[in-house]
Amino acid sequence: MPAMPENHPHADAPAPSPAPFSPQDQQAMAQALALAEQGFGLTEPNPRVGCVIVDAQGRLLGSGHTQQAGGPHAEVMAMRTARAAGHSLIGATAYVTLEPCAHHGRTPPCADALIEAGLKRVVAAITDPFPLVAGQGLARLAAAGIQVEQGLMAEAATAINIGFFSRVLRQRPWVRMKVAASLDGRTALMNGQSQWITGAAARADGHAWRRRASAVLTGIGTVLDDDPRLDVRHVPTPRQPMRVVVDAPLRTPVTARLLAPPGEVLVYTSADETAQAAWLAEVQAAHGARAALGPDGTDVAPPLVQCVSMPGGPAGKVDLAAMLADLARRGVNELHVEAGHRLNGSLLREGLVDEFLVYLAPKLLGLGREMWSWGPLESLDQAIELEWGDVQSVGGDLRLLARPRGRLAGWLPGTP
Repeated sequence: MPAMPENHPHADAPAPSPAPFSPQDQQAMAQALALAEQGFGLTEPNPRVGCVIVDAQGRLLGSGHTQQAGGPHAEVMAMRTARAAGHSLIGATAYVTLEPCAHHGRTPPCADALIEAGLKRVVAAITDPFPLVAGQGLARLAAAGIQVEQGLMAEAATAINIGFFSRVLRQRPWVRMKVAASLDGRTALMNGQSQWITGAAARADGHAWRRRASAVLTGIGTVLDDDPRLDVRHVPTPRQPMRVVVDAPLRTPVTARLLAPPGEVLVYTSADETAQAAWLAEVQAAHGARAALGPDGTDVAPPLVQCVSMPGGPAGKVDLAAMLADLARRGVNELHVEAGHRLNGSLLREGLVDEFLVYLAPKLLGLGREMWSWGPLESLDQAIELEWGDVQSVGGDLRLLARPRGRLAGWLPGTP
């Protein structure tokens, strides 16, 4: 169960007592987790949170999930639906997938709203690592006499917000690398043909993973070879994720499809400002008033194409670690990588990949392009050892999730 780091200023606050959870508790929290997943593509940079409120007999009173940044949080949405149905909240139990906030941000503290509503019990799946919360929400509820429990379905709740945890605790997004390949590990033929190796169901599933990401990353090689859009199609989405291009020499064609609206585009480059300004002027001419030399990238309206100077990598390339830190400062929680073998290999060599999302088609392509350019290794001891996650059949293909062994250790509280 994730908890506060020992050196956190509120780590000495009394922790709520663990308690056995009933089947009713399990069912209600499962409903709250399903609601939290409705926040994919909606809540960034805030976490995805779901809340379910029941009465003493376990009857549903209200439910909701966190809205877009600046909008109501899950607890407030659940209380609104309960009151709209004419229900009293006095003596009720709230199940929430993340500790209620205890600070004034764009919205008032949810902990205070729960106290004022007269709830008897609050069950939180996990604590919030954000420094302005970090146990204070649960402590405030307990101090008001509310029965507070935590740890129910903590692993599932953490998985929903792994990107938020990564940004807050590591100051970098959670990096998920997506690859579609044949059974012999080829992503394209030698002549570059790659559409389509996997089936329609796998492609639609890949778009669902794009939707949950804050940003989608590719490299200049993929832009030149495939002219991808990198947007979300095939599945409903409340917004398009940011599109990010690693392009050290700034060779992205101004007519590239990923530069077209809607959505924000960041191009990380080591080109000088004169070259950037000239390129952005061409982008503006091609797509309208969308291009700007913006140093920040936050609160952009309308969405803009921006160049971000990020030299410092090997051989004049983009500094990938610095790029991830910059994306975190811009509020990117999850970064979905759909790149070619060269950029994939660079991310692997630098140890920047947190998770692999691999679709394998039941095809053999023989010689062709590989998933990543990495190696050769001199010893098996140099291999990157992985831990299997979920394995599912998607249409006629397989979807594999894996992450480097021990990837959560050392930064995510509650992991060995």
